[in-house]
Amino acid sequence: MNQKENRISKTEKKLENVSKTVFKDWKYAPSPESTEHVKIAPRYDLFINGKFVKPESKKYFDTVSPSTEKKLSEIAEAGEKDVDKAVSAAKNAYDKTWRKIPAKERAKYIYRIARMIQERAREFAVIETMDGGKPIRESRDIDVPLAANHFFYYAGWADKLDYAFPKTNPRPLGVAGQIIPWNFPLLMAAWKIAPALATGNTVVLKPAESTPLTALKLAELIQDSGLPEGVVNIVTGFGKTGAAIVNHPNVNKVAFTGSTDVGKIIQKAVAGTSKKITLELGGKAANIVFDDAPIDQAVEGIVNGIFFNQGHVCCAGSRLFVQENIAANLIEKLKERMESLIVGDPLDKNTDIGAINSKEQLLKIQEYISIGINEGAEIHQSSCALPNKGFFCKPTLFLNTSQSHRIVTEEIFGPVLAVQTFRTIEEVIEKANNIPYGLSAGVWTDKGSKIFHLTSKMRAGVVWANTYNKFDPASPFGGYKESGFGREGGLHGLSAYLTI
Repeated sequence: MNQKENRISKTEKKLENVSKTVFKDWKYAPSPESTEHVKIAPRYDLFINGKFVKPESKKYFDTVSPSTEKKLSEIAEAGEKDVDKAVSAAKNAYDKTWRKIPAKERAKYIYRIARMIQERAREFAVIETMDGGKPIRESRDIDVPLAANHFFYYAGWADKLDYAFPKTNPRPLGVAGQIIPWNFPLLMAAWKIAPALATGNTVVLKPAESTPLTALKLAELIQDSGLPEGVVNIVTGFGKTGAAIVNHPNVNKVAFTGSTDVGKIIQKAVAGTSKKITLELGGKAANIVFDDAPIDQAVEGIVNGIFFNQGHVCCAGSRLFVQENIAANLIEKLKERMESLIVGDPLDKNTDIGAINSKEQLLKIQEYISIGINEGAEIHQSSCALPNKGFFCKPTLFLNTSQSHRIVTEEIFGPVLAVQTFRTIEEVIEKANNIPYGLSAGVWTDKGSKIFHLTSKMRAGVVWANTYNKFDPASPFGGYKESGFGREGGLHGLSAYLTI
């Protein structure tokens, strides 16, 4: 380093120290998103054949805001008879209406739904945050726009299937049974409903029992859109409701996003039948940082990959691999960044980390944190204060971990990051692939050749380079090994709903 570079480096260091001193005690004034424009009914019934109908079971359960622990609404619990009604409505709509409508007319309905989501984006974002606990910034800037974009994208493909799959005579499957998780309630609904409708199928959808509100609001929107009755049916409930959908003889396609354990049960249930199936299951993604990477950019990507979403995405970068010679510097910067993260009211636009989805999930995360400590890993947590009410967890870092630690190999689904170091590219590839999952990964380096070499060796369905958690409706998403099979998004997402 010459004298000029040395002076510049010292100046930058002084400015950084001054910045830390000046701004460390600054606090943001509260900036809560208004809820006055949001209408949540005290009770929601099942959406079957274009109408809201009471469940045969006459049973209802509460949906609770994880950030306040307050009841938001009562939700109908669908039994086997209700699921049978929904499937019958979907089959009738498929046979008599939807499959016979010209593709360009189907596209108009799908496009209309996309525009209506845009028009009600603010309402959907607030309800998503109230019911799921994720920060309003994520609901507002990611979930809702992406949901609308999926409907827009597949509306464009509806009348072009012969061009997408030339000389194959693509045909719809029939009734699609779809089961979605609680981490992206509206986005997952769009992710599954849009390609099913574009390909001429009808739908019976079950949202997660802990986050049903945006799916039911979507049902209201679908009702307002004029979509023919029975084309989309939404039934709420618990595991038995999902099992009734999977096992129904008139369901031709099962699409499931959720845990690997449940995915295995579904796979066994449809074995020996003619049902087509796609499974998007658990993950334990590796985020790999090489010594030639842009460190500050990588730190922000790491935080985005695991903490901003509370680790509640199956593709969360919950395993961090750092090249040994930069590990100390990167970990120091990561700890500093963790201190600046704001944990609290998810409706506050300043909040970085909202509430954990449920008390049960919080207990599971806390159990894994105890496991990590007992296994001898070094723990570091943010010094932030947690709200007195609600289900909150501090962003947590585990250092000095190895492949034998359970916090390294098992999915936690929370804001917990396990760090390992490596020396060579061969070593990190072996470590990254040495788990049962293979959903996603990230790589940070200045060398394009290194990116292509590593991505060709990684057993992961999606590998991000110098970024993380970027999604596009035109890009397929799915995993290997125990992360499931099949792809959603893009042309691959269409083919999953077609006989070709």
